[in-house]
Amino acid sequence: MAVIAATGLAAQPALAQKTEASKADSSKKKTVSAPVSILPAAQATSAAKPAVKPQGEAVTKPAAKTASRPAAQPAVQPTAVPTPVPMISQPVVQDAVLAEPIMAWSLADAKALLSTVEYIGKEGLVPGDYQPAALRAAIAKGEGDELDALFSRVFGWLIEDLRDGRTPMTARVQWFAVDPDQDLMPTAQIMAQALSEHDVAGVVAKLAPTNPDYAALKADLNATPMANKTRRALIQANMDRWRWLARDLGDVYLMTNVPEFQLRLVVKNKIIRSYKTVVGKPGRTATPQLAETVSAVVFNPTWTVPQSIVKGEGLGAKVLNNPGWAKSAGYKGTKNGDGTITVVQQPGPNNSLGLMKIDMPNPHAIYFHDTPAKQYFNSEVRAFSHGCIRTERAVELGMTMAILGAQKSATEAAEISRSGKYTKVEMTRTFPAYLTYFTYARSIDGQLKPFNDLYARDKPVLDSFAAPRQLKTTQRASEEEIIKLDNPL
Repeated sequence: MAVIAATGLAAQPALAQKTEASKADSSKKKTVSAPVSILPAAQATSAAKPAVKPQGEAVTKPAAKTASRPAAQPAVQPTAVPTPVPMISQPVVQDAVLAEPIMAWSLADAKALLSTVEYIGKEGLVPGDYQPAALRAAIAKGEGDELDALFSRVFGWLIEDLRDGRTPMTARVQWFAVDPDQDLMPTAQIMAQALSEHDVAGVVAKLAPTNPDYAALKADLNATPMANKTRRALIQANMDRWRWLARDLGDVYLMTNVPEFQLRLVVKNKIIRSYKTVVGKPGRTATPQLAETVSAVVFNPTWTVPQSIVKGEGLGAKVLNNPGWAKSAGYKGTKNGDGTITVVQQPGPNNSLGLMKIDMPNPHAIYFHDTPAKQYFNSEVRAFSHGCIRTERAVELGMTMAILGAQKSATEAAEISRSGKYTKVEMTRTFPAYLTYFTYARSIDGQLKPFNDLYARDKPVLDSFAAPRQLKTTQRASEEEIIKLDNPL
């Protein structure tokens, strides 16, 4: 553990305030995610805010499942900006079309928005989406209700696309991470700030993801000739994927890029550790895209075998009928009152979870874990699991998490890991964990490169950019079936 101590990780301070959610859960929990806001000036200034005009009701799809978003209030009031938390993975069934607030526009601000739209291609968006011809015509007619309505609507679209991504939710295959940015940076607040400060371009510039990997993609896009449409489209799609995540990922987090087969431990935008991974096989066991919270590290875990194996593959009967074999294999079987059999694999080097598991509660039952099948880390394409992320040098990772998240010393972490006993180390500081899917990105060595589209998730995104922009709805994550993937085999 001298290597861990040498990095300075053990001395990392708590890196942010408590989240509201963690306050309700436990007074002991802290979070390392830093508050995200591009609006401090607008909230602190005493300058008059632009008037907010009455907003029409949100237009809903046929047989909409929920009521539309509430109309804007007569004036934009400063609001407390909550500390961002890792995105919550859950199915969202609301699909009402969003309506933008209508505010008063001066000609100077209108011209600034038009100029911003004309150069928005540098951010990987499509200028034509924001009706530049209509904006010019409205400017020519002068100030008034028509100008206010058009520019508020178009600016709302631009805010939504830069903050949340242009790709419609229906094209984000297996995307179950709910981006918190629209809650932390509401459209009305952003628009009010831009108009009160007369700084449309400046406010727009602050909406982009803060991760340096996004900046690298942006630079590469603008260095790629317009004639190379295929490459530009791929960069554009992956820039948008960054916008699907929180604008600021936090100071300390875990991130795995599934097609790269790598996991990173990142501290202040620097990769401190990287680990090879084995991810889900294509099909029903493909690893979904999530953003969760590391809640605990389990050393020497047990594994409760799913019924698909206990009953479906006959393991339960084998364990009960062959106690000698079961003991040597590390299985304990129990026959329940209803006739079902519960099989639990005991801790040990042959446990299917290996010697470490990182808990990050989610409805998909996905987690990072060790594995006794180390040979798979030698493969170039490492898609062999049932969805969970097998992690190289997992015990080292678990010890690092125990030091960072539970204030364990390196000696304590090492003793726990070597004890051979099931030990759950609860985090007193929580960490985001992001399971992402980038097919053109910076690799762990810092070089931009393409990655194989392992699960064929590029085409819907590319197709959406080739088609007209769709209106945003209240849907926040994929509505696909949630498949519990708690089988580490």
